Amino acid sequence: MAREKYRFNTPAGRVFDVVNIVLLMGLGLLALLPFVYVTAGSFASESELATRSFFLWPESFSLRAYESILTSPTFLRAMVTTIAVTAVGTVVQLLLTAAMAYPLSKSNLPGSRLLVSLVVFTMVFSGGMIPTFLMVKDLGLLNTYWALILPLAINPFSLIIIKNFFQQLPAELEESAKMDGANELQTLWSVILPLSKPVLATFALFYAVGIWNDFMSPLLYLSDNSMWTLQMFLRQVTVATDLSMVEADPTQLPPARGIKFAVIVVATLPILLFYPFLQKHFAKGMLIGSVKG
Repeated sequence: MAREKYRFNTPAGRVFDVVNIVLLMGLGLLALLPFVYVTAGSFASESELATRSFFLWPESFSLRAYESILTSPTFLRAMVTTIAVTAVGTVVQLLLTAAMAYPLSKSNLPGSRLLVSLVVFTMVFSGGMIPTFLMVKDLGLLNTYWALILPLAINPFSLIIIKNFFQQLPAELEESAKMDGANELQTLWSVILPLSKPVLATFALFYAVGIWNDFMSPLLYLSDNSMWTLQMFLRQVTVATDLSMVEADPTQLPPARGIKFAVIVVATLPILLFYPFLQKHFAKGMLIGSVKG
């Protein structure tokens, strides 16, 4: 056992550690380079973007691309819409997932195994795009923001992990709450959810990133341009920079590629700023919820 425990203190073990660290750092840099290039390109001039195929630092800094998009009513409306839909959608999806996971975590619930099997079945087979669209249409959700939230409200994978987390909580806590006169909803809200912050924070991040980056739902369900989300705006700018859309002064032509890069940076930045607040719960929530099957 001692020999097994200290095998990495040997010269071969140290060489392995160095190679492993160098390899992982190289892969990390490769993943980071595209974002650094996009960020640098958002501050570069159009002539520099046309003459330099790749660079990580612009020769001269220019804020004209950011001025163009940040003064655009279309962009500001899309940004506010996306923030609101992401915030409301994350809360709704977490509450619905927890509300379904809590009863399924009870072994004495009649038919719980069948319901869990049906949930797992949806992880492999789904209705598809056309049946989902017809369902959203029949429910009257077209051209409403609920169409971006409710069809994907409960993720099967998230449901299984949260259910497993609930099963690991001591049953004595619920019994104590019921002795104090709490019903099932009060027990869930006052006892279970406060103890489940790690796993809830983890899937809050998953849900928020999913809603923020969702492109297909707005494309399918929103035909009104005034309801565009940030991803739809990004798609429009990426396909073809429409200067009337970004409200640019035609006498002061902004860099077309710079605008595309700037929109990508602005669309990515909120998620990057949001992640550190949940990072301490991320690994803990995933590991705790996935231990028990």
